[in-house]
Amino acid sequence: MAEEKHEESLSDEAEWSDDGVSSENEKAEESDSSEDEVAPRNTVGDIPLVEWHKDEEHIGYDIKGKKLKKQPRKDKLASFLEGADDPKNWRKIYDEYNDEEVELTRDDIRLIQRLISGRTPHAEVNPYEDYVDWFEYEDKGHPLSNAPEPKRRFIPSKWEAKKVAALVRKIRAGLIKAPDKPKEEEANYYLLWGDDTNSAENKKRINYIPAPKLKLPGHEESYNPSVEYIPTEEEINSYQLMYEEDRPKFIPRRYLSLRSVPAYDKSVKEMFDRCLDQYLCPRTRKKRINIDPESLKPKLPSRKDLRPYPTTCYLEYRGHAGPVNCISVDPSGQWLASGSTDGTTRMWEIETGRCLKVWEIGEAARQISWNPVADRPILAVVLEYDVLLLNSGMGDIDIQTKTKELLHVGAPGATEDAGDSKSAVSWMQHEKHDGIRIKHFKAVSSIEWHSKGDYFTTVVPSGDSRAVLVHQLSKKNSDKPFRKLPGIPVTAVFHPSKKIFFVATKRFVQVYDLSKGQRIKKLETGVREISSISVHPGGDNLIVGSKEGKMCWFDLDLSTRPYKTLKAHSKDITRVTFHRTYPLFASASDDCTAYVFHSTVYSDLNQNPLIVPLEILRGHKAEHGRGVLDCKYHPRQPWLFTAGADSTIKLYCH
Repeated sequence: MAEEKHEESLSDEAEWSDDGVSSENEKAEESDSSEDEVAPRNTVGDIPLVEWHKDEEHIGYDIKGKKLKKQPRKDKLASFLEGADDPKNWRKIYDEYNDEEVELTRDDIRLIQRLISGRTPHAEVNPYEDYVDWFEYEDKGHPLSNAPEPKRRFIPSKWEAKKVAALVRKIRAGLIKAPDKPKEEEANYYLLWGDDTNSAENKKRINYIPAPKLKLPGHEESYNPSVEYIPTEEEINSYQLMYEEDRPKFIPRRYLSLRSVPAYDKSVKEMFDRCLDQYLCPRTRKKRINIDPESLKPKLPSRKDLRPYPTTCYLEYRGHAGPVNCISVDPSGQWLASGSTDGTTRMWEIETGRCLKVWEIGEAARQISWNPVADRPILAVVLEYDVLLLNSGMGDIDIQTKTKELLHVGAPGATEDAGDSKSAVSWMQHEKHDGIRIKHFKAVSSIEWHSKGDYFTTVVPSGDSRAVLVHQLSKKNSDKPFRKLPGIPVTAVFHPSKKIFFVATKRFVQVYDLSKGQRIKKLETGVREISSISVHPGGDNLIVGSKEGKMCWFDLDLSTRPYKTLKAHSKDITRVTFHRTYPLFASASDDCTAYVFHSTVYSDLNQNPLIVPLEILRGHKAEHGRGVLDCKYHPRQPWLFTAGADSTIKLYCH
């Protein structure tokens, strides 16, 4: 069907005469004028565009130097659908040289018809037609005509002459400038082994810093060095005990001749490491500022002006057979209580070091605490799952009578429900030591008394039922004020004067208002894990010890972040404590040291607290990786008690 339509349209386009030449073509006259010619779009010349511009977005450049963009090509399906709707589609061909679609005119169609029929392209008489046998060379690819090429192929057209003349005028007027010649790249020569610090190129660079030079070999690198440079066997053996970075890189040796010297086995590695240092390590130029280093130090008062504070070990308390985990001083300052892993709790006379009383408990004491009221000589001892309230036996008859009444439990029973059938806390009488045994549902980690002596708190950090319990001694009652804690509790303390409660979790310190039963503040310590806390006697400051050797000082009126963070110890801090009357606080650590600090808290809120490190107390020995396990201040004197893993208790005085 397409061929029939093509023949009909071709017959409609032109009526052919008998000799194959249309009547219109007979009237047409050939002209050599170039006005009818159209300049090709592609001006790059006769080059293989398909291969050269296959992956490019253009096919050439115009006369102004602009790129000739490729026309978007259509796929075969789109071309077929478009041709089905266009009746003149058969007259369109694709010009690959100019990358465009051309529609054939009537003259072009007639010319193609004449070429297909084997006749001359033009209708006029060709004088050379008799000399050409068209049918003989039809299959040999011979040119269709031997006629000479027309004149218009050698003479430029008027359009081209106008364009050339316009370009010449623009060049003369300076509107078009010739492109600059590319600069020849100069060879970059540099000194490979020489000193290039004073070269001309490097002087132009303001921030140029030469690489450090290698150390020149000395006498010790000689194959036959002097005797003083050769190390002895003891010195060589001592090198093996050093860290690798502290060992000497080269050990001198003596050889009989230079031929006996072996090749250096680390030469390639050292040169490679040096290349890495020069390539990876950045070098920057820093301007040196002339500042006196002493002026950068904070202005602190002299330690002589801050006396008294503990400096010297005055007395040792010996008697425990295992590490002393905890110590506590009674409010009068006359007696000292200690708990150990040997299953005993002892009471000492402070001034003489004499052991007055021993309680054979049979379990390791984790923490111990005296009642802060002098009229109640009661000692609280934390075991694994129990808390024992013991009568120390100190005081007159009236005090002992009241103490025995407080330590009497009528009928044992549960006072707090943990949420299941088993009781959480149960108060029962301890017949052996004539005291009270408070049994918990999980292991207890710490105990702290309220300043009035009637309440005390215990912390149960393990298990799903972790809780902080508050116990009342007069009513033999226990309560869980916080049903849900945001984290695992570590320890808890009361505020010295207000109804405020501090609960330390692993990374934060939660501050609660006991009257309202809600949290009022959350202190962010920024440490890995908290080990202990202590509240200043004024109540407005708090120190936190961590298991990474850091201490954080919090000003509760200032911010929820630490006012100061002190990195004092190299190992875990086991205890931090404030003095009740003197401006002192101390910290104990597993590195077998105790640090003493001066701390002055001013009543003026605009003035920050003064913290001054005073003394480092040593004397304890490490046992199984543990050092000083606890420390407490004397309530009236500037004395410090320390308990160590070496089974001793030391008293440091001024």
